[in-house]
Amino acid sequence: MTSSPSRGALGFWSELPRDGRWLLSTVVVNTFGRGLTLPFTIIYLHEVRGFSLDLAGTLMGLIAVAGLIVTGPAGVLIDRFGARSTLLAGMACAIAGQTILAFATVPWAAGVGLALFGAQFGVAWPANNALISTVVHGDLRQRYFGVNFALVNLGIGVGGVFGGLLVDVERPVTFVVAFLVNAATFAAPVAVLLGPLRHLRPRDEGAVTSGASGAGERGAGASGVAGRAGANGAATGYLAILRRPEVAWLTALAALAAFAGYGQLESGFPAYARQVAEVSTRAVGFAFVVNTAVIVLLQFWVMERARGHRRTRVLALFGLIWSGSWLVLGVSGLMPGTAGSVAVVLGFMGVFAVGEALLQSALPALTNDLAPDHLRGRYNALSSAAFQVGTIAGPVTAGVLLDRGHPALFIGMLAAVCAGITVTAFVLGRRVSPDVDGVRGADGAPRADGTAHVRSGEVAST
Repeated sequence: MTSSPSRGALGFWSELPRDGRWLLSTVVVNTFGRGLTLPFTIIYLHEVRGFSLDLAGTLMGLIAVAGLIVTGPAGVLIDRFGARSTLLAGMACAIAGQTILAFATVPWAAGVGLALFGAQFGVAWPANNALISTVVHGDLRQRYFGVNFALVNLGIGVGGVFGGLLVDVERPVTFVVAFLVNAATFAAPVAVLLGPLRHLRPRDEGAVTSGASGAGERGAGASGVAGRAGANGAATGYLAILRRPEVAWLTALAALAAFAGYGQLESGFPAYARQVAEVSTRAVGFAFVVNTAVIVLLQFWVMERARGHRRTRVLALFGLIWSGSWLVLGVSGLMPGTAGSVAVVLGFMGVFAVGEALLQSALPALTNDLAPDHLRGRYNALSSAAFQVGTIAGPVTAGVLLDRGHPALFIGMLAAVCAGITVTAFVLGRRVSPDVDGVRGADGAPRADGTAHVRSGEVAST
């Protein structure tokens, strides 16, 4: 493949198996609905339905709380019943939640709608990643995750633009339409899962346990609930999985990335930009446009640069890039209210986006190559839970530091946490096998399916 974005895209599409193309075909449509509503949900609750701002914020928090609660059970369900069936259940929750929210006029109804939508978030990450890893293998898997991330951002970005043009607090019906359109966008992936991908069953999704002899058997009946033993005698509970040092380090890396990254984008970054750098809300909004544009335009270029390198080294570089990006943002606070501060804020988002592209290409692929097939749901659920914990803790920390007048400490803390990601990545690189790390294995040849050797995938029963 060439590094040319256009030829790279065509080459990537031609290499994808049929099932992978179907999965990728609905991403923009589905995430368009997310962009159409999420930025405006709190406005809808406060200015259209008349809930107090405190209550509206609390209700919005139900999305993250419900997602975190559901993530653990979702991993078990994926391993028992398959990613496809679990993902369909999550989408049913999303459709119901958005429909209820569209007509919610009292807080309890809005809370139910938001909780159902949050449950879908808790299910979607581990189920979707597990399903992707079922149909896409080897080096192509890492590139798929990168392209998927770019399309997610494209859908959300375009949806946000249309949402800004559509919704109007003076016309409540426009919000009703937006939420119903979001519910309708889930029909596209549901149709694909029930149609072209209906042949994927738990057995086809790789829910098997592999013994030392290489003979496999159904994992759906062996996985059981968390804490029981799999068919090969290996413990399958979350605590047992976390006892593996490489899993513990990988989970820590995901939590740090969420805390210093996505946990700050909708809280710490805009608060710093407004209160310290003193830029306009329009500049903050345009910074998110820059972020989306960089991800969409550079994703293939970034993937080609990262291809063939150790994934842990890619993650180490990502940590350095994010550390530098926060230091760049800190410079904007030295020239508040000037054109220079606006330029620095926009530059921060561009640099941050390059780091995102590296993270989203390497981390999901590393997680799924580390996971044995019969525990893929749980491994992805752990990664999802780590991200959600970091996303919840990040805004709280940012609020405390900025509210108490410590912007320099805020920037320094985030730069240090991101530097910690780099250190964590190097430690992780010493604990995973070469094939899991995205390079040739010890036998000199890449794994055909991109998964770890049995010794890397088993969980000690101690």
